[in-house]
Amino acid sequence: MSDARHELPLVVKVGGSLAETGRLQGELNRIAAANRPVVIVPGGGAFADKVRDLQRAVRFDDATAHRLAMLGMHQMAEVFVTLSPKLRITDTLDGIFDCLRFGLTPVWVPLPTLERDTTIPADWSITSDSIAARLAELLGGAPLVLLKSVDVAGAETAAELAHAGVVDEAFPGIAARANLTWRIYGPGADAAFSALLTEAPKAAAKS
Repeated sequence: MSDARHELPLVVKVGGSLAETGRLQGELNRIAAANRPVVIVPGGGAFADKVRDLQRAVRFDDATAHRLAMLGMHQMAEVFVTLSPKLRITDTLDGIFDCLRFGLTPVWVPLPTLERDTTIPADWSITSDSIAARLAELLGGAPLVLLKSVDVAGAETAAELAHAGVVDEAFPGIAARANLTWRIYGPGADAAFSALLTEAPKAAAKS
């Protein structure tokens, strides 16, 4: 088996909203059957929404809400792994490559890696979109896909998508500084996403 560290995995953020639109199982099956290494970043979905509700009621600070929202992503990851035997939760970069080496699909939960990361905001300007972009950056500029419940035309810039509320406010800055290749796929882009999952990955840059 090839060394997974010599390949850049495709980072795929799977939006928590897909659980509510009926697409989740199919997309996870598609990813698990990919012919290239893929790491999943789960959205927070309803779990993150509950953090927002609780913050409004109790009025705790944004940094605490940021941590709790990342824990919400972990909760969604627990849901994901019940839906495919090939998925495994990991909370480290090394764990990602360990999963890939054994032919598994890692579902990365961010809090242990990002809780002291000062390069990203600790407030609601960042969501799982930017957290997935930060992982792609940490992996050396891995390609990034955001699976969402809305279709986009494909020509919009990250800044335009942030202004429209399709991605979060922090996403354009992270994508630009890491020079990321990124795409957004909505419910009308299953064929394009399937094709991407069969592409050969790029070699990772050697340090």
